[in-house]
Amino acid sequence: MDLVSIFGILLAFTAIIGGQVLEGGHINSLLQLTAFVIVLGGTTGAIMLQSSSKIFFEGMRLAKWIIWPPRAVPQLLIEQVLNWSNIARKGGLLALESQLDELQDAFTKKGLQMLVDGGEPEKIRAALEVEISTYEKHHLDASKVWQAAGGYAPTIGILGAVLGLIHVMENLSDPSKLGGGIAVAFVATVYGVGSANLFFLPMFSKLKYLIEQEVVMREMLIEGLVSIANGENPRVIESKLQGYII
Repeated sequence: MDLVSIFGILLAFTAIIGGQVLEGGHINSLLQLTAFVIVLGGTTGAIMLQSSSKIFFEGMRLAKWIIWPPRAVPQLLIEQVLNWSNIARKGGLLALESQLDELQDAFTKKGLQMLVDGGEPEKIRAALEVEISTYEKHHLDASKVWQAAGGYAPTIGILGAVLGLIHVMENLSDPSKLGGGIAVAFVATVYGVGSANLFFLPMFSKLKYLIEQEVVMREMLIEGLVSIANGENPRVIESKLQGYII
């Protein structure tokens, strides 16, 4: 669980609500269902229109990475590759076949299987790099759903504000209805700008970082597998892989 993300979300809410209270306002004035429906519904509709169904739903699925990011521990991967290297040096590449059943990650399993099957080093690299490129493009496209949301939300918020003002203009003769229309107008803008800059755009940046981290882990794996296929010394392999860690 990413505690920094959780703390950031709580801090953002606390800052907005706390600022409202410190200025003498009421929390209830920020709770406008009409404004919420306009901004959330309009933003969701816009990103659905620009995205394929596959990309849209993948983008929604990636949102959980903000709280539960994929586990990426480079040092553990290095230890795993060195273990495979020692096994291969003692019993040959076929001895690694016993390690396949322990793997859950499909990419790692595919790479090790190619190594066990005696694939040429450069062919292993080429095949896995194609898969990395596909993985990176697909996930970056999915993460851009949140970037798009960050672009549309403020505009939809302004649209909500205009709708609220139209409602105000229609009821100038009835002062009792003016307050609600004005509230929707301003709160819709708050929802649009706030959601974009406090959530959607930061979520996109976080997802982009996590995807890049996953790509680096896979590049490390490829380097390790190719080095084992070339019969390199485990210490040389370790030195190579340590270079990926900042």
